[in-house]
Amino acid sequence: MPIDAAQAVAAEPRTTQLSWDHKDIQLYHLGIGAGTPATDPAELRYTLESRLHVLPSFATVAGGGMAFGGGLAAPGIDIDLAGVLHGGQRLTPHRPIPVRGSATHTSRVAAVHDKGKAAVIVLRSDAADADGPLWTSESEIFVKGEGGFGGERGTTTRLDAPTAAPSVTVERPVREDQALLYRLSGDWNPLHADPGFAALAGFDRPILHGLCTYGIALKAVVDTLLGGDVTRVRSYATRFAGVVFPGETLRVRAWSVAPGRIQALVTVVEREDAPVLTETVVGHD
Repeated sequence: MPIDAAQAVAAEPRTTQLSWDHKDIQLYHLGIGAGTPATDPAELRYTLESRLHVLPSFATVAGGGMAFGGGLAAPGIDIDLAGVLHGGQRLTPHRPIPVRGSATHTSRVAAVHDKGKAAVIVLRSDAADADGPLWTSESEIFVKGEGGFGGERGTTTRLDAPTAAPSVTVERPVREDQALLYRLSGDWNPLHADPGFAALAGFDRPILHGLCTYGIALKAVVDTLLGGDVTRVRSYATRFAGVVFPGETLRVRAWSVAPGRIQALVTVVEREDAPVLTETVVGHD
């Protein structure tokens, strides 16, 4: 059934309640590789409840859900989930996320673009608590085979990696059980755990969640270029360009390209620097 873009965009927002505490924060941080070395004071800020701060990318799993929540069930969207790819993610924290909190989460379809052979669904969500807005996130979802419905194509921009030497280059090993740990934060897609399901999707083994790589990269940037201060992050955007298999090594290159702006590129070391996160930008204080 073709996508009805007008109906999807006009649909009433979907509202849910989120809650979390220090255990959810610690589990998420462990899921993106925090805690090595376990006694490092810098790592204890991610793992020890008495020192805990919250990496802003926790917003993508807060309350045990996925970044795009139930947006794909909106009226006017009747699609085959097998053709769905997470194309991009943008997060804007409005203030630091508390270690324990609850929030009202409102999500809607912000736009639907017709790319010809595919559709791009832009899902926007906002979270707020009693003190006001907490974060805004946008997910771009590519749906293969669902284009051609006569909608607007949307704008296309490309941000190439800088040609200068990076300000910092770090490598982050991905544990064999990283996806199994990360999925406990709420993304239960069997693609990341079940070899049989992964084979049906065309992979020889389960792959790492893109949003896990997203968190790993932000932590690397915060720890190396922002003095470990998670509250300095003002925005974080990326485009998902490839897959990561548990057991591989991520190479994170980051450039301080302008005041308040860091650009990054994430690749897989073992596959000749195959790109996995491109057009990645962290806005900061």
